[in-house]
Formats: sequence, C-alpha cells, structure tokens
Amino acid sequence: MNVEPVQFSYDSGVPDVPLLGETIGANLDRTAARCADRDALVECATGRRWTYREFVTDVDALAVGLLEAGIGKGDRVGIWSPNRAEWTLTQYATAKIGAILVNINPAYRVHELEYVLNQAGIRLLVCARSFKSSDYVAMVEQVRPRCAELRQVVFLDTPEWRQLSGGPADPARLAGIGLSPDDPINIQYTSGTTGFPKGATLSHHNILNNGFFVGELCGYTETDRICIPVPFYHCFGMVMGNLAATSHGAAMIIPAEGFDPAATLAAVAAEACTSLYGVPTMFIAQLDLPGFADYDLSSLRTGIMAGSPCPVEVMKQVIDRMGMTEVAICYGMTETAPVSTQTRADDSLDRRVSTVGRVGPHLEVKIIDPATGLTVPRGIPGEFCTRGYSVMLGYWQQPDKTAEVIDTARWMHTGDLAVMNSDGYVSITGRIKDMVIRGGENVYPREIEEFLYTHPDILDAQVIGVPDPKYGEELMAWIRLRDGAPPLTAEALREFCTGKLAHYKIPRYVHLVTEFPMTVTGKIRKNEMRETARKLLNLD
Repeated sequence: MNVEPVQFSYDSGVPDVPLLGETIGANLDRTAARCADRDALVECATGRRWTYREFVTDVDALAVGLLEAGIGKGDRVGIWSPNRAEWTLTQYATAKIGAILVNINPAYRVHELEYVLNQAGIRLLVCARSFKSSDYVAMVEQVRPRCAELRQVVFLDTPEWRQLSGGPADPARLAGIGLSPDDPINIQYTSGTTGFPKGATLSHHNILNNGFFVGELCGYTETDRICIPVPFYHCFGMVMGNLAATSHGAAMIIPAEGFDPAATLAAVAAEACTSLYGVPTMFIAQLDLPGFADYDLSSLRTGIMAGSPCPVEVMKQVIDRMGMTEVAICYGMTETAPVSTQTRADDSLDRRVSTVGRVGPHLEVKIIDPATGLTVPRGIPGEFCTRGYSVMLGYWQQPDKTAEVIDTARWMHTGDLAVMNSDGYVSITGRIKDMVIRGGENVYPREIEEFLYTHPDILDAQVIGVPDPKYGEELMAWIRLRDGAPPLTAEALREFCTGKLAHYKIPRYVHLVTEFPMTVTGKIRKNEMRETARKLLNLD
C-alpha cells in the first residue's frame, strides 16, 4: 500500500530578483537620478510638493544639518509627529548619515514618552508642536529634565527647524560616512499591551528590502502614486508606504496628518492615486462615508489592507466600489520589518479574505507545534514562524527579550496561530493568547467574527473569551451596528447563529459599541477588551 508523504507547513519564497545590497540613502540617490522630475512627495493639506530632485536636495540639507548639530552614525534621533512631510524628510536624512531614527507613537502620553526617550538614549528629538488634543511642547518640557541624554529638541514650524533643515545640501559632507546595509537604522516600539514597549531594532537591509519586495508584489513602477493615510511611525507607513515608493520611483501622497476618510478619498481623486493603504476599519469608514459616490476613484488599481483580518464583505466592496482589483493583503509584525506573507495581484477573492497570502521572496515561513517546536503538517494549526532578511537585529538593549522570540536558528516566533494549506497560503486564526477554550473546545474568534459580518445590521464585530465558572471561558461579541439599525440583543444574536454555528461557538454575551479600543495602527486591543468585559459582566 502506497502511503502519501506528509506535506509539512514550511515554505520559502522563490525570488525573481535579488536582494538589494545597499543603504537606504544610496537607493534613494539611485532612484532620484532615474526619476529626477517625477513627483516624490505630495502633502495634500498644505499643497507642498517635491520632485525626486527636490526631495533629495532637501533630504541632504537636513542630513548636513544633523551633522552640524553633532549627530553622527549610531546616534538616536527621535521623531514625534503625525504624518507630515518633515517626518519623511527626517526618515531619509537620518538614514543618509547612519543615525538611528526612533519612531515615537503620536498617541503616547508623558510616561510613555519619557520611557522611550531614556530607553533609546535619544540625543535629538524632532517634534511637532501639537496633534489633536496632545500639547507636545508641554509634554516634552515636563519630561526633559529626567532625560539625561536628550541634548536638543527641535519643534517643527520654528526657526530652529528652519536652521536645522535649511542649510546647504552638500553631498560631499555625506560621502565620507562609512555605512553598511547591516547597520541599525530604525527603532520601532511595539504596542506594549502588557508592560513597557520593546524597541524592535531594524537595519537598512531589513526595511529597504521589505519595502522593495512589497512594492514588487504590488507591481509598482515610477508611474504609481501611493496614498498613505496609515501612520508613518509604524512600518505600514514608513516601510510599506515610503520605502516601497522610493525604491520604485513612485510618489508618496500624504492625505492628512491623521486618518480622515473624506481627506483620504479627496487625495485619491485629486492626485490620481493608483494605490491606497489602510487597515480594514479605515476602508469601512471610507465606504460608509456620505457622498462616497461623488469621489472619482477611477485611478485606483491596487493597495494594501493589513493590520487585522479583512471581512469578506469589506473586501468585495473595496474591489467593486473602489476599483482596487489588485488589492493585496499583507501579514507581518514590526519585528519582521514588517511583511512576511502577501497575496498576489491575480489571487482570487477567496484567497484574499481567507488567507494572508504566501511567503514573500527571499523569506522562509513555517508553522510549529508551540509545545514541541516541531513543524506541523499542512492543514494543522500552530505558531507562525519566519526567518530571513526581514528579521530584526533584536530589541534595543534587551537581549533577554530578544532571545524569547528569536531562537538560535534565527527563526522569529510571532505568537500568532496560523494554518498553511496545500498551496502554501497561510491563514491567521488569532493570537495564541486570544484563542478561547470553552469546555475543552478550541474556539478561534476569527471564524465567528467572519460569520457575524453576514448579519445585515452588523458593521463590525470582535469576539473575545471571558471567564466562566462552568466552561472555563465563554464567548462575548463586541458589535458595531450600522447607522439606523435597531439595538441587537444577545437573544436575537443567538437566534441568528443557531443552526449555522456549532452551539459552543455562539456568543453568550453581546456588547454594543461605537468603536473598539485599538492601537494607532488599527490593531484591536483585545487584552483591553477582556479587562473591560470582566468589569461589565461583574466577573472579578
């Protein structure tokens, strides 16, 4: 009797083109020489525009200004600002001189700001004066006396910024700096849902190549115009957005300082954008906007949806109503620069909503049994791991934390539950810590969330586990209803689910909300939801 060999959950990305073996600055110079008169950067809110020739000139001027301010290779430069042109200029200027850019979340409060300034040893901070309700000037002044290594703070829109950025663009001053693609160039602090955040340290090689290959799989050329409403402080904005653009000669379009659905659609229409980025909640907000049909989105071809799973109905509308026929789903994490898997332009709708694509070029992925560390057969869930050029150098000055996630063979252990099918496509079924065990049954919230999206009155849904004395855990659905929909009770929801979901997958509790707690990048904070639920249900 012939026995079929087991097909294990391992795959490697076969490359069509080689890795880029250069620094971010060298790559930008190469692009600018080729695309000098094409748009590089457009800031819609102010009307400011840069061609690639102008952009490199201003980047070099800021880089020289940083050198004059005493910043050199390996020094940390913080950036605390919403999406502005100056953010992007600082990103490339620090790369030109080998300074390490430290991204600071615009939503941080005083204690988080102080922690990052000290943990990264930031010497110079580039900072907006305010954003939304945050008075950055006051917050910086409050923490500054307790940050010993912070020598200088430069606020945007001040004479100090103009002095720092407005000097001569002297390429000769930059030529003698010995830079390697393997040098650390960026520190991004992870969400820190428990304890203080950790600083994922990334090299030129990590983020330049990740941006480049994301762009390759999106089919970018110098004719593309990428609308980037996602925050620059995160990889989605600065790597998948900016670096994907500059490595291909495409244009970076900034629709607004923070996400605004109307401003985003207006930017796509006014700038004839061919690509649009966002997390699912952003696309939901745009599609639900009054007057959506008035925006000319005919230029759109592609885009990226990432950050959290994409509901089927949302994907259908993004393709049908927004014209993004080649839209890609990406999966990754800050520690992997960030993208590990991506759907392709010719993938079916089903693959784009039921999977996060397959492994990217030059990368390896596998799915393991968390208990044994062994690779599981395809079709069996386990922990998603990845290895290759994209894996971070480590957490800044935290080798013990680094060793917890990167093993001796340089596999990054993500903590995400995943399944790989026979074609190598990966589905993310949740975080290991988010899996609900109800009466001995493993329940994956994503499956239930997808079903709840089929309810005509439900706009968005998130499912969590809450403590239960009988079953160990019970299911609770947090639900956003469409405008004008009648209130939805737990009884009505159970009736809708009965006969369509196994009984143990039907939520016992329903909580109606207008929004979910989430990070600035659009990731749902399920840990915070569980804490709130315990109080709401008096389960403490």
